[in-house]
Amino acid sequence: RSGRPPSVCLIFECSLVCVLFQVSLEKVLGIGTVSGSGLTSDPNSGLIAYPAGCVIVLLHPKKNKQSHIINTSRKPFSALAFSHDGKHLVTGESGHMPCVRVWEVDGGQVAEVQSHKYGVSCVAFSTNSCYIVSVGYQHDMTVSVWDWRKGSIIASNKVSSRVFAVSFSQDNSYFVTAGNRHIKFWYLDASKERRVNSTVPLIGRSGLLGDHKNSMFSGVACGRGLMACSTYCITSSGLLCLFNSSRQLEAWVNLKVSDTGSCLAVSEHFIFCGCADGVIRVFSPSNLQYITTLHRPHRLGVDLTQSALLPASPGAQYPDTLALTFDPASKQLTCVYNDHSVYVWDVKDVRNAGKLYSALYHSSSVWSVEVYPELSDASQACLPLSSFFTCSSDNTIRLWHTDPPTGHRNLYSNDLLRILYVGENTQHLQAEGERGEAAGADGKAGIRVLGISPDGQHLAAGDRCGNLRIFGLEFLDELAKIEAHDSEVLCLVFSPTSTGVKLLASASRDRLIHIFNLEKNYSLEQTLNDHSASITAVKFTEVRMVSCGADKSIYFQTAEQTAEGLSFSRSHHVVEKTTLYDMDLDSSRTHVAIACQDRNVRVYNVETGKLKKCLKGSSSDEGALLKVHVDPSGSFFATSCSDKNITIFDYESGECVATLFGHSEIVTCMRFSQDCRHLITVSGDRYTKILITEIVNRLQLDWTLFKVRRRTGVRFYLHPPLQIVFNLPPPGEDGCVESCCCVSGPPLLQTNGKLPMWFRKLVSPTFTDQLTGNQSVSD
Repeated sequence: RSGRPPSVCLIFECSLVCVLFQVSLEKVLGIGTVSGSGLTSDPNSGLIAYPAGCVIVLLHPKKNKQSHIINTSRKPFSALAFSHDGKHLVTGESGHMPCVRVWEVDGGQVAEVQSHKYGVSCVAFSTNSCYIVSVGYQHDMTVSVWDWRKGSIIASNKVSSRVFAVSFSQDNSYFVTAGNRHIKFWYLDASKERRVNSTVPLIGRSGLLGDHKNSMFSGVACGRGLMACSTYCITSSGLLCLFNSSRQLEAWVNLKVSDTGSCLAVSEHFIFCGCADGVIRVFSPSNLQYITTLHRPHRLGVDLTQSALLPASPGAQYPDTLALTFDPASKQLTCVYNDHSVYVWDVKDVRNAGKLYSALYHSSSVWSVEVYPELSDASQACLPLSSFFTCSSDNTIRLWHTDPPTGHRNLYSNDLLRILYVGENTQHLQAEGERGEAAGADGKAGIRVLGISPDGQHLAAGDRCGNLRIFGLEFLDELAKIEAHDSEVLCLVFSPTSTGVKLLASASRDRLIHIFNLEKNYSLEQTLNDHSASITAVKFTEVRMVSCGADKSIYFQTAEQTAEGLSFSRSHHVVEKTTLYDMDLDSSRTHVAIACQDRNVRVYNVETGKLKKCLKGSSSDEGALLKVHVDPSGSFFATSCSDKNITIFDYESGECVATLFGHSEIVTCMRFSQDCRHLITVSGDRYTKILITEIVNRLQLDWTLFKVRRRTGVRFYLHPPLQIVFNLPPPGEDGCVESCCCVSGPPLLQTNGKLPMWFRKLVSPTFTDQLTGNQSVSD
């Protein structure tokens, strides 16, 4: 909790190992906001909340810190709103039979009610925080008001139109819903008078729209202060409308934008209107008088290395504004754009607003993540050790870092270092919608898989059209483009440095494996066509290559040096009864762990092709096992299943260590960091969770346990019973653990033979002699 990695306590007694193992979500790199109902701010503290799959991210923009609320029902969040005192947060879900839940901001869930069938489009607290209104999806056609402290619905009614937004009046007497050809005032006082002890019909009156009866109203907000009797709406055609207390459309003003209006936020002094192309207009609530236009965000395709925000240019394209929320206490306006970027503007001087915070995330499915390797010579590294890459269907490759920034990185994101744009079409950067669907209608956009060379110099990227691109990591420039496959590239892997040769293998849905020689400018060395279906994974060992695929086959290839060059030939062929989805090598590189459709992880010996063991790969009995990854120390392996869960197992015993969830779509890739402290997962829900989404999700693993196993390679056996307690802080600069060892009982600990030097330094020479003097117990 103090900021440094927690200590770990290992207790060995009677052959029983007790480990204090903790996994927690550290960061989400991504945002799931698609409308104004998916963004809210605490009117007192400036805390910002938005959904990211099954996680609510609570962002402190000034501190660049996140806290999280995770939905234990594992349904994605669709809408949320703060109470006016800032102590509670109400959320809505999507999916079958969703719940409306109330959470304490600093605690857990305190209330829930289930009144909708298909999903919740928007929620809101009353101004006095006593009541909550929730509106279902279009096919649900239900609007409900409930007393959340009692957990009972007090009024409900049907709504035939699709509703996009809801807002409570300042005096709590009514609320307003806005949607497709729909503005309706719902009167709570009249409903409460008719209530006995059961749910009564909610009294509603339609707004008098006049000539605008066919408009689509995408946002609504009730007035505050002197304008508390007024209601403001924005239409998708770009009109700002004012309704008076009699529900009449009293005035309207044209926003004069090239495309559409989508959202608005209202305070006592300002109306902020979010429009297309990043435009935000500011008006006066009293008379709809125009005040100013705020700065636009970054242009699509921005270079993060630029040192200043560029002024708007006629040919530049900007993302559309999706959602706005205003904090009247700190005078901060938070904006979300449809390229999944977040900006927080300081509007104390609305005519000279300044950027307080910003973040740029993937706007489409994230397919792969790769961690920058740890090099023996750190001076040869092109990137920091904490760096990792992600790729997405938005046609970008993004370079992130897991450690907090030590200095100023760039103007746009504290976590993002660089963006590599593949191709010149920037329309893929915008989330799926009217523009996104037109840009990517063929479904072939995006980068599918990544691979980093073991020397840390090259990045390989395969796209969904079968092309292979090579980037130099020193300058992040494209070195080569190869039209390698007829279908999307599914896996890329470099040969380890210990082989003495530099090879790159690419495998695809076209059933082929291509082997390229890096020393010959990525010329084609060999093509293997053993598989009869899509190839899902390929791995190199010292002199061998292993591949598996949807044809249920595992091929073990052996490398031979011929006159024409290096050649791989089949040495073993194993056929399983289930589809094989993924594969990874253990830390010794002598065994491969394969994720199978039957939710088992099968471990094979690379040299003999024989099955060594079969481990359970999922904590549930449903779905298929899709991904497996072994941590660098070889102590644990993580799996992901089609039920969207992630499970961490002990590699030796197969014991389940932790089950994680938070993604709303299947996990497409996951990687442990090189220091074994974090697990980075990415998903089709656009979150990278470390977040990614994005968030992408960062999982704080108890790193000391990894270090102990990596350094020892031993198992401890106790005879007679003995207890040893280690309290291990982070290692010192010399790589040794600086700590104490408390021993109780007779020193008759037996090991499987290898006591490392760092362990011997912890104890006296006499005790070390006693430990190593009796080593009859083998592994």
